[in-house]
This record gives sequence, C-alpha cells and structure tokens, in this order.
Amino acid sequence: MRKKILATTAMAAVAVLALSGCATGGETASEGSGELQIDVPDIAMQEELGDYEGEVNIVAWSGFVEPAWSDAFTAETGCVVNRRVAGTSDEMVQLMRTGDYDLVSASGDASLRLIAGGDVQPLNLELIPNFGDDIVEGMKGQIYDTINGKSYGIPIGRGANILQYNSEVVTEEPTSWDVAWEKDSPYAGKVIAYDAPIYIADAAVYLMAHEPDLGITNPYALDEKQLKAAVELLKQQNEIVSEYWSDPAAQITSFAGGTTVLGTSWEVLRKLTEDDRFKSVLPEEGSTGWSDAWMLAAESKSPNCAYAWMDYSSSPEVNGAIAMNFGMAPANAAFCDTSEEAKAHCDYFNATDEEYFKKVWFWTTPIEQCIDGRTDVTCTNFQQWTDAWLSVKG
Repeated sequence: MRKKILATTAMAAVAVLALSGCATGGETASEGSGELQIDVPDIAMQEELGDYEGEVNIVAWSGFVEPAWSDAFTAETGCVVNRRVAGTSDEMVQLMRTGDYDLVSASGDASLRLIAGGDVQPLNLELIPNFGDDIVEGMKGQIYDTINGKSYGIPIGRGANILQYNSEVVTEEPTSWDVAWEKDSPYAGKVIAYDAPIYIADAAVYLMAHEPDLGITNPYALDEKQLKAAVELLKQQNEIVSEYWSDPAAQITSFAGGTTVLGTSWEVLRKLTEDDRFKSVLPEEGSTGWSDAWMLAAESKSPNCAYAWMDYSSSPEVNGAIAMNFGMAPANAAFCDTSEEAKAHCDYFNATDEEYFKKVWFWTTPIEQCIDGRTDVTCTNFQQWTDAWLSVKG
C-alpha cells in the first residue's frame, strides 16, 4: 500500500515559477475542470506511433504494475516492463527528473509540479484508443492534469478522503466533519488526521462551509489570509488528535486497537480492517480526494512502448485489475459490467456515481497563480504549505 505523503523537504519548483493567466472553476468540487492557463515549457506532442523500443520504465504506486497484467503486455508488444515502486509523490517527482523513467502514475499533488517543471509532455489522445467514452467524465480534463487545453494525464483511478468511524463508539452516523475539527468534539483525543501538507486543503474544505466570509472557493487556492485561517484550524485540531497517519497499516492499527474512533481515511482502508464496526461517510461539507494518472516523461527513451502501456492499461480489464488490486474506483466504467465481482467493487468505491464525486476536491498542487480565477491576489504555493504544515506539527 502506498503512502501518499509529501516529504518535509519539499520540491519547490512550482514556487519559483512565474505563473500567469487565469483559470475557471465550477461551484462543485469535481467541476474544477475549467481550462487552467499558465506558462509552462513548450514541449511537442508525439504525432504518430513508431516501432516499439523493447522496454518501458515505469515509476508507480505499489499495486499498479504487476506481473498478472504486465507479462501479458510484454507478450503482446515485446515491451519489457521495468517497474520502480515509489512511496511518495515527492519521490516520484525526483525520480522522473533523473531522466531514467518513461511513465509515472502521478497523483494531483505531483502532476502540476511535473507539468510546470517541463518533466512530462502533452499527450496525443488519438494514439490511446482506450481513452474513450467509457472513461468516467469526472476524470477527464481536470485542472490537475489538463493545462492550456492540453492533456498531460491518462486517468487510472480515484478515491475520496472519507470520514471513518467506529460505530460502537460513534453510535450515530456523523453528517459533518465538525466531530473531527472542533475542540468540543465528544471524541477529542480519539481523532486521527492525515500527515501531509496537502491536508491543509481538508481544513480549507471545512472553512468553505463554516466560515464563508473567508471567501475560499477552491481549497487549493488559498491566499495568505486564507492559509492562516486554515493553519489556525489545524492547530486547533492538533489539540484533539490522537495521532497523524501517513502509513496506511498504522492507520488501520490505530482504529483496530482503539487508539482512534474517527478521522480521515480511504474506503480501501476501512475495507482492509475486515471489521464491520468501522463505517464511513462523505460529510455534508464534502472532502478532498485523490486521482491518479499516467504521465509521459518529456524526454522518454521509449515513448512508443509508453503509449502502448497507457492504452493497454486503460482497457476495462486491465484498468479494473489495477483498481481492484489497489482499492479504488476505476477510470474505465466499462469494467463495472464485466462481472458481478466487478460490479460489487464499483458499487463499493462509487465508481460511476458522479454526484458523489462532485463533493470531492481532488488533490491539486498549490501554486502562486490562484486556480480559482482570482487575479487581484497571489495565492500561496507548495513550499508555503509545507512550511505551514511544519508549524502545525511543531
């Protein structure tokens, strides 16, 4: 199981970029698919496929590239798959900058860094036939991987950061995140929180609903005043938190051992506890979430094998295998109709429920350009979020 945590020694590439232009966004979380206009390196898109190079080097989350499906890909194309498992988004960014890898399964907290840093290239969707009508709408053209009208990512899967709780202690289903944020929570001292700078966005989601005068309309577009308010809320929460988690196994242990009775989780973690006491809910304020996509290195040595992999792994069967192996909603909805097991998986992870995901704000790298469309202020960037998170934990 991966650990999606931003290391404290953050990559500051986005922070130093001169970003300009404007962005448009919707009023609901997953409608943040208006085109983001920023200055990024001009990298040519591949126009046609050539001969396969014989291998492809992939940086991926654990469970995304397995012999059960990569061996069949090699037999079909002759492209040997060389996998490097990464444990963090920062590690993925660093590895992609070595020039040794062709593809990466990037999350939204890494993708804008890779695009703005010139580390990945725009994709020719016509060369990926499986990127078609069956790809769920909520994973197409999103702000974290579609820049200046160009697509840089082929979606793999998505999930929400939900509120998990022990129903033997929390006997009524929570409807709000207030039980995890307010200092008078009846579960103070038994709350678990996610350990990463990107968790600042969770505080921002809560503030959007409860302090509208702050004017937050996108939790990843915070000016200095809004960031300060989010940090104050996080410091308040710090007083009622039992522990922070970045290691999924430790999170499961915390719930199972009784140290924690509610807090931030993923659906797959609740499932892995194999304990009916643990329930989950997407509260009324909405939540943050994550969406992963294949991204192609700007200087890929094996772009033809890489395109073949993106197409192959976007098929219903292979995309579904990845989703089931990791524990997330697949990008290709056609998988859900392939078997009863597939349907059950899709139902559990809300795969085709766009109303559900409209309440989810997918991780997006914070940058100085306000991606909510404001041009009269400068928003805080990734490095500032990292510094702010250290102050919360300190």
